[in-house]
Amino acid sequence: MQFPYIIAEVGQAHDGSLGQVYAYIDALAATGIDAVKFQMHIAEAESSEFEPFRVKFSHQDATRFDYWKRMEFTLEQWKGIKKHCDAAGLEFLCSPFSNLAVDWLEQIGVEKYKIGSGEVTNFLMLEKIARTGKPVILSSGMSSYTELDSAVNFLKSRNVDFSILQCTTSYPTLPEQFGLNVISELKARYGVKVGYSDHSSTIETCIAATALGAEILEFHVVFDRNQFGPDAKSSLTIPEIALLVKSVRNIKSALHNPVDKQDNTGFHAIKQIFEKSLAINKPLPRGHVISFEDLEAKKPRGYGIDAADFQNVIGKKLASDKTQWSFLNKEDLYE
Repeated sequence: MQFPYIIAEVGQAHDGSLGQVYAYIDALAATGIDAVKFQMHIAEAESSEFEPFRVKFSHQDATRFDYWKRMEFTLEQWKGIKKHCDAAGLEFLCSPFSNLAVDWLEQIGVEKYKIGSGEVTNFLMLEKIARTGKPVILSSGMSSYTELDSAVNFLKSRNVDFSILQCTTSYPTLPEQFGLNVISELKARYGVKVGYSDHSSTIETCIAATALGAEILEFHVVFDRNQFGPDAKSSLTIPEIALLVKSVRNIKSALHNPVDKQDNTGFHAIKQIFEKSLAINKPLPRGHVISFEDLEAKKPRGYGIDAADFQNVIGKKLASDKTQWSFLNKEDLYE
């Protein structure tokens, strides 16, 4: 049985602190996830002074470019992050946002690439990644099917092994925006492994996605949703992630073990305890004609006529006096 591949995205929650990066890795290693994901932003290669803020959250960064600059780590620092993930037993994943970031990730030694939905139409970078020969996880957040079709055809033409995540680019995502229906649509349309990338800050979304067939789960992580940062309000905390991991693996186990509702042989002993036998609910004399109002059903089954057969008892006569609450058997009745 293959469980969903679970990715916790630190993203920008570290706020440029290398110490926070290591703290997140250590905390996440205890939750049972499979991979921890980062974003590699190299300001000069990916952005410009003209990029607007998605959300004006920062009081210390004059521009979005300044924010990306503050989020940067050196190549050597990234290598250390990758090494710490390895030691913690977590796969290091990182989304590149420039061709230079792909070069760095190749030097670091990633096993696969996660493509953010804003890069689905960036065929220049998709070409760069395709040339590495490594698998791709493609997020569909901002993409229409027309745009996804183009990206999928591009990856197929270059023999790239890829999977797709249903995602809604809204922070936090509201229930009416989850798009859980898209999981099956993506599977039918592209015939590849499909997952779900969540920004709802709730655990039930990924649980539902698992029940609907998601094979990859991704969500943002934050130590506290009151923290500074663009994704804090859309993230899960460490305790929530631990509960989510346990929940989705239980759900996957349940789906992998279908129950035959027709076969209830395993319940024979407990059925004897819970099911009931017919009894008399008041003192009745010999010769009394049994009516519906005379009957009660009492535990356990097997001490009287089965409660299911009460209709066959009505209209018959008692062969002897019966005390209140005594069980009723076939030898107690006659026509």
